[in-house]
Amino acid sequence: MLYNSCVGSEASLELAVSRLNQVRFEIGKIIVGQQDVIEGVLICLIASGHVLLEGVPGLGKTTLLRTLARALQLKYSRIQFTPDLMPADIVGSMIIETEERGSKSLRFQPGPIFAHLVLADEINRATPKTQSALLEAMQERTVTSGNTTHELEAPFLVMATQNPIEMEGTYPLPEAQLDRFLMKILVNYPSREELTRIVERTIQTEEAQLKPVLDRASILEVKSVCRQVLVAPHVQDFAVELVMATQPEQREAHELAKKYVRYGSSPRGAQALVECGRVVALMRGRFHLSVEDILSVASAVLRHRIILNFDAHADGQTPESILNVIIRSVSAHAAA
Repeated sequence: MLYNSCVGSEASLELAVSRLNQVRFEIGKIIVGQQDVIEGVLICLIASGHVLLEGVPGLGKTTLLRTLARALQLKYSRIQFTPDLMPADIVGSMIIETEERGSKSLRFQPGPIFAHLVLADEINRATPKTQSALLEAMQERTVTSGNTTHELEAPFLVMATQNPIEMEGTYPLPEAQLDRFLMKILVNYPSREELTRIVERTIQTEEAQLKPVLDRASILEVKSVCRQVLVAPHVQDFAVELVMATQPEQREAHELAKKYVRYGSSPRGAQALVECGRVVALMRGRFHLSVEDILSVASAVLRHRIILNFDAHADGQTPESILNVIIRSVSAHAAA
């Protein structure tokens, strides 16, 4: 009996890995390079989280989510954040309907948040009031209108983008909202070879044909398989130690954290390390989480969860430079 259950587990693991590889192959027909970004977005989708992408315009952020929606046969919507965008433009509003006999009734008209994949483009251009309209949807997976609460259908992923260059006329995301993003991924410029391939694809006469490879039910199956990935106590301790090393008031805090960090990662950081690590383990064909899996996602999970003090800015430190040292130090201590 035990043997049969093991075989079943191995079969489900192979099927999940195969499905995720198919999705990556289809996305690769449209998106050149950006493997870290594609993997990060897939990790957040399977781990039931949300992702924040930071990069200059024109690097394919919008195209990526649209391509993912087509490959997964999911409902996709795009919200362009602007200073005059209102909360009702995101979640929806009550409208008055007149029936044939002349009687009137109120009906909820769902907004663009009612989709499986939602692109919040240039999220930092909207006012804090509008940004906060996303909070309930991102955290609770529900939208409240009047006295009625509407459930959002799973899977539900918000992919927000922000431009690191233009800061004029923007409203920086508050820490409470940043913390609700499972990962923050930096989108970099393509290499020379990748840029050459992008140009070659632009001048091709035929457009690449994308094949739908998964549907909603298949994605939910992959998510359930991911929940079977085991977490050993020493790997869990590593995730906890990594987060505590960023908190300056803790005895286990790293010296750089005590000197340069005002607020370290919240407990959500430790949860995110384990959740994202489990998806990475699944992608690598394993049913157990390793320290290496956590290390591969650590920067993306923690970079938006630490807040630096004035001394850090004065000394030219960034969350990236501080995290690199902390992660290396905790990793070396765990290996010792």
